[in-house]
Amino acid sequence: MKRIITPVEREVLRSELTEKCFLRDTNRAGNKIYIVDYESAPNVVREVGRLREIAFREGGGGTGLSLDLDKFDTDPAFGYKQLVVWDPEAEAIVGGYRYALCRDALFTYDGQPVLTSSHMFQFSRKFLRRDFLETLELGRSFVSVDYQSTKIGAKSLYALDNLFDGLGAIMRLYNKRYGIRYMFGKMTIYPEYPEEARNMILYFLNKHFGARGESLIIPRNPVKLHYSPKYRLLFHHSSFEEDYKILKAEVHKYGVNIPPLVNSYMNLSPSMKIFGTGINDEFADVYDTGLLIDFEDLRPEKASRHVKFKDNKTFTSILRRFRK
Repeated sequence: MKRIITPVEREVLRSELTEKCFLRDTNRAGNKIYIVDYESAPNVVREVGRLREIAFREGGGGTGLSLDLDKFDTDPAFGYKQLVVWDPEAEAIVGGYRYALCRDALFTYDGQPVLTSSHMFQFSRKFLRRDFLETLELGRSFVSVDYQSTKIGAKSLYALDNLFDGLGAIMRLYNKRYGIRYMFGKMTIYPEYPEEARNMILYFLNKHFGARGESLIIPRNPVKLHYSPKYRLLFHHSSFEEDYKILKAEVHKYGVNIPPLVNSYMNLSPSMKIFGTGINDEFADVYDTGLLIDFEDLRPEKASRHVKFKDNKTFTSILRRFRK
């Protein structure tokens, strides 16, 4: 386990977070959201890598390197960008997402796209032909450790919410410009999470969001899950809402909550599809579950919270600034 690099100086970060890469203000907590890449803001991306590694180690994952950066962060050929939430008061990064338009992906000789998730999942011909060009790949989401503490109030309370403000904006932007409709990503549960609680969550996800009969995206090394017979009795309701109440209560008995990002995803869209779970051997053996969300089928309250702007003028200005 290597020692984490020293923080990038605030004035250097501030100098790279320019109006040109500004996306939008957050709806809550008074933060700002930017879109950057390694070419336009190398020091911001370096700080993102530092903060990601700290956050992932805190949760029981991480790369073990001095910062979490790889070729997808630094090589423009892969087309990845960083969504960054910035706290202008503290001059600090709150959190971020790494993403790319699948339409820009490179391909291997056997016809598979070169994505950050390619070592975990294989993409079917049906998916590549039908949905792939309309998909945005998401990954490496994090909230800085300093913003996971409730001691700093709204800045931590709304940190994940701020990230979804950013996702809402870029999805609306790319939906308008390129017809991007789907978000593909992974839900992560760390190895230290109680096994019984983890199995309950995965059973619940499979029951309500399992892509039965649709092998669009296939885990390369799926985990063989052993569900307790009691799960069928516990989660016996037909509605997501009733089973969700039970899941929260049962997981809490093990001294934990549903992981925040898993919780956010499962409440984002009623038509979310999951495609099995694998162990990510490149990332401290975390449990990664593939998911696909239809941007045009978000729950109304989530669309209103993260996608809509107060006026069309704000969104029009975003369209003008971001050509790609």
